[in-house]
Amino acid sequence: MVREQYATTTEGTTIERPENKYVYKIGIYGWRKRCLYLFVLLLLIILLVNFGLTIWILKVMWFSPTGMGHLRVTNDGLRLEGESEFLFPLYVKEIRSRVDSSLLLQSTQNVTVNARNSEGNVTGRLKVGPKMVEVQSQQFQIKSKEGKPLFTVDEEEAVVGTGRLRVTGPEGAIFEHSVETPLVRADPFQELRLESPTRSLSMDAPKGVHIKAHAGKIEALSQMDITFHSSDGMLVLDAETVRLPKLVQGTQGPASSSQRLYEICVCPDGKLYLSVAGVDTTCHENSHICL
Repeated sequence: MVREQYATTTEGTTIERPENKYVYKIGIYGWRKRCLYLFVLLLLIILLVNFGLTIWILKVMWFSPTGMGHLRVTNDGLRLEGESEFLFPLYVKEIRSRVDSSLLLQSTQNVTVNARNSEGNVTGRLKVGPKMVEVQSQQFQIKSKEGKPLFTVDEEEAVVGTGRLRVTGPEGAIFEHSVETPLVRADPFQELRLESPTRSLSMDAPKGVHIKAHAGKIEALSQMDITFHSSDGMLVLDAETVRLPKLVQGTQGPASSSQRLYEICVCPDGKLYLSVAGVDTTCHENSHICL
């Protein structure tokens, strides 16, 4: 506790006040003051540099209230003008180009588009490489502008939904297995060839096979045998002229050599041969051909 002492004086007396022996100065002086001013000046310089860099970044990146640079934020999402480069994966719900321009995806290696399920597993993949386009999915389908399926491929079959399938290659089309189709037709004034170089060629239909040539001829060539078989019907050759030019001929008698008339005979195994026509049949006279 501070004790205060008061001295009373009377008139005509003087009291000498004691002099202060110690003086204390309040504040920062000397090298501390200089360091403080230098530190404040350094902070001011850093503040000005940061402010200048911020202004420069805003100007270079084209920041605006609607977006940054060519990137605009709209009600429908993000709109990007010009070319852009993505260094990491891009996850979006929909990528759409402008109405008056096309969408271009370009890469120095390949372009891969993946579809994933909720667990993160890849359910579909489209990979465009420098040598091959690969599609990995349960089903691949191409549709027309109206939504009609034009081409569909899955593990079981490939379906072409157009009205006509054209094969324009000079070698035609090669099928390793069976082909099911209601019509096979060549272009106008072009030949249609069904060929099996090393195996047999078979055409089956529950209600018949129709082969028509409206402005030409039909040729069937085979190295071995050509067989026409009908299980419940008959074989009909309906034409003005039926020619069998290479049938084996039987012995021609001198009496009938000027008639040039023959009859067609059939062996038990189905082989055909010619025999000189007579009043009665002469097939038995030339039946040795069947042996």
